[in-house]
Amino acid sequence: MFRNGLEPWHLVILILVIVVVFGSKKLPDMARSLGKSARILKSEAKAMKDDGKQSAAPAPSAEEPAPAQRTIQAAPGDVTSSRPVNEPTDTTQR
Repeated sequence: MFRNGLEPWHLVILILVIVVVFGSKKLPDMARSLGKSARILKSEAKAMKDDGKQSAAPAPSAEEPAPAQRTIQAAPGDVTSSRPVNEPTDTTQR
């Protein structure tokens, strides 16, 4: 049934349909937003991994200062989409 399912002319037709449906002016914006979303997802996943490692560490004592507020950025050097993250302070040990 799908012996010759994906030939080069199939890809050409697919690209033409995408350009016709979305328009050539919208495609760069869509690609840019897709890349930005991927960077945000990657930074959030990294932050979650780092949080897991920090929770396994011993709890800070009362004399140590509170950790500084973290800022999550969509991309390195991107300050327009950065947002501060308030870390909950839990003084009880589980």
